[in-house]
Amino acid sequence: MATPPEDRPLPDQIEGAPHPSETQALIGQSRAEADFLEAFATGRLHSGWLITGPKGVGKATLAWRMAAFLLSQPLTPEDDMFGAPPPPTSLEVDNEHPDMRLIRSGAHPRLFTLRRSWNEKADKLNTVITVDDVRKLKSFFGMSATDGGRRIVIVDPADEMNVNAANAILKLLEEPPADAVILLISHAPSRLLPTIRSRCRELRCGLLSAPEMATAMAQAGVQTDASEALAALSGGSVGEAIRLTNLDGITLYSDLVSLMSGLPMIDRPRALAMADKCVGKAGATRFELTLDLIDQFLARAARAGLQGPPAVQAAQGEALLLTKLSPDDRAARRWAQLAQLVSDRTRHGRAVNLDPAALVLDTLFKIEEAALEVAA
Repeated sequence: MATPPEDRPLPDQIEGAPHPSETQALIGQSRAEADFLEAFATGRLHSGWLITGPKGVGKATLAWRMAAFLLSQPLTPEDDMFGAPPPPTSLEVDNEHPDMRLIRSGAHPRLFTLRRSWNEKADKLNTVITVDDVRKLKSFFGMSATDGGRRIVIVDPADEMNVNAANAILKLLEEPPADAVILLISHAPSRLLPTIRSRCRELRCGLLSAPEMATAMAQAGVQTDASEALAALSGGSVGEAIRLTNLDGITLYSDLVSLMSGLPMIDRPRALAMADKCVGKAGATRFELTLDLIDQFLARAARAGLQGPPAVQAAQGEALLLTKLSPDDRAARRWAQLAQLVSDRTRHGRAVNLDPAALVLDTLFKIEEAALEVAA
């Protein structure tokens, strides 16, 4: 039975958190907001903007605020009897503004969101943004704006474009339609085409401080009793903190640490059980989270060899385990190499729809192999 449209997940929304278009305030990214406002006020509004930074720090919220601001601003500010109006000092747009009401309803005629589309045949989200998704922009730009305002495209995230889609976006950046602004969100800009990066002005978003994290979590209506472990695993990303809370990621990471405590030999039945929980539609979310937490574990192991065990444990017994697995810089290098290898392999596995259980199990056995090398 096909998933009805109203039950399909949005690829640009963290489960259990408000959509970026609905987030009331942008927290911790005042510098990026100020840089954009300065460019706008001084007549240096680029047609392409690349919004970069770690996942979950507010990049999409910033993009939607920029979009709402640009849509609500006239192309040519009209002088009043006192001369030109003062330049805007905030991206804030009143919630009752006509453009804001259209954005909230998802029906703004001058706004297009480019993201992974739904694969009707497979009854799931596509793993990448395809060139067919980008081709929909042709009709979007082909329609004349009824009120003569700007047209905005949000690409979220640009990292998920395949090669053909990226080349199609590049053509738009090279020859942008009149009064069009393209906002590209990127977690890993180094993976984008260099020509795409060179055609955009970059806005960098940084990690949130602990107080900013607390404020952002409260704004999203998320509460947790595992604040220290959550801070350790989320690394200043409120989006990741919300995802870990809603998907019980702290418990899953504790299970992972418990499994790794037997290294250099891994408990195969337990490893198989962990992999089996990632199978099928019901296990799809757990599959993604399991791979992400394995990445986290490997990164923390690499850091432990250089800096010592973490000051804040993300799971009981983690510090002792990392001390054993990564006692020196030689071990740190091995874990860092494995982290890169695993990241590349899992990214490829996701792209080609490799069997989730097989990918998780293979990753766990790669960790066992590295632990045996370090122990030797």
